[in-house]
Amino acid sequence: MTTTPSDPATALPGRPPIADLATWQAARDELLAREKAHTREGDAIAAARRRLPMVEFDGTAEVVGPDGPVPFLDLFQGRDELVVYKHMWYDGAPHQGQCEGCTTTAWHMKDAVYLNSRGVSFAILTTGRWDEVAPYVEFMGYAQPWYSVRDAEAPVGGDMGSITCFLRDGDRVFLTYSTTGRGNEPVNGSLGLLDMTPYGRREAWEDNPEGRPEAPQAGSPVGGHGAPICWYWRSDADGAAAWGPTSRPVPQWTRPGATPVKSLGRQGDHH
Repeated sequence: MTTTPSDPATALPGRPPIADLATWQAARDELLAREKAHTREGDAIAAARRRLPMVEFDGTAEVVGPDGPVPFLDLFQGRDELVVYKHMWYDGAPHQGQCEGCTTTAWHMKDAVYLNSRGVSFAILTTGRWDEVAPYVEFMGYAQPWYSVRDAEAPVGGDMGSITCFLRDGDRVFLTYSTTGRGNEPVNGSLGLLDMTPYGRREAWEDNPEGRPEAPQAGSPVGGHGAPICWYWRSDADGAAAWGPTSRPVPQWTRPGATPVKSLGRQGDHH
């Protein structure tokens, strides 16, 4: 059951206004019309995406995985379609120094059984050397296949930080789609759920009502990211958003043996 607000003056600071159920339902119905329009536009964009042309390339290009060099064609695992996430990599960096933005994407794609059942394979590609990548994959507990594309040309290699789709026709391989930046967000279901909450993502760029909780602050900027930061990238052992010397990408704190570290430990070039 719901209660009837006795006095609007009793509204809670920094929280949504209090209303009766009928008032809430009317406002919800009005927003629902916008949500439905947004969904239909998304469907139209997806239809246009399916009509993009495709680019053929050499499917024998070698990538390196746990079994050594294999042709890119093997990543399809006999299926007709393939989705990959291209994970950025810092040469020589320990686990806590790897790309936190890419970690959020890779962490949310730990199981591909629904894709596989639809005839779509999934893999993560990175420019790291395999001898560095393998222990990182083991530490993170990733079950999806990873491959080093360090010496591969685009579209197998090239710029990282993107979702890229491929199609196979026998031994012929084609690039069909690629997106980066916020285009990667569909993989991260946590963000979609947070968008439904009254406090949202609590990021500095969001259009939030006055008085709502602000984006968490952090220490000195690292890698070009200032404060307030995108809260889910890094945290300290207590879960507070932090770019300090003992922080890690958030999911790493769930890994056995993960402890505070003295430094982000980034060394060498960013590939």
